[in-house]
Amino acid sequence: MGLIRGIAAGFAVALGVAALLSYIPGLTDAEGRNFGIFALDSQDDLLHAVSAAWAGFSAWMSRGASTFFLRWFGMIYGLDGLLGLATGSGYLDLGIIKYGVQDLPFSFKIFANLPHILLGGIGAFSGFVLANRVEAAR
Repeated sequence: MGLIRGIAAGFAVALGVAALLSYIPGLTDAEGRNFGIFALDSQDDLLHAVSAAWAGFSAWMSRGASTFFLRWFGMIYGLDGLLGLATGSGYLDLGIIKYGVQDLPFSFKIFANLPHILLGGIGAFSGFVLANRVEAAR
């Protein structure tokens, strides 16, 4: 399968799990927050499911499609996480429009946005750096 396609496949699995988190008993508290932190709604679940499908399709198609996915996904998700860290609201779920800038504790903003920042960073690094190294090694 190759490294880049394997990373995209890993993203498909991780994002698929994220899409299903709200439906696994015991992981959601009485206020609908996963692990007591992430308030995911059906729009978030759909976004994660579509992202998982994009990742899976890219991994299945080719290394080039996987590189494209990792670059764009990395930038989109990473920037969403950084905006969430700065404002308490992201743009992918339209939170910045619905809720505006939220006055939340910084530690909460870190935990709530860390998944997008990490996935975005790993995706961008894999798409821009690793993919080029793999290509140069050929």
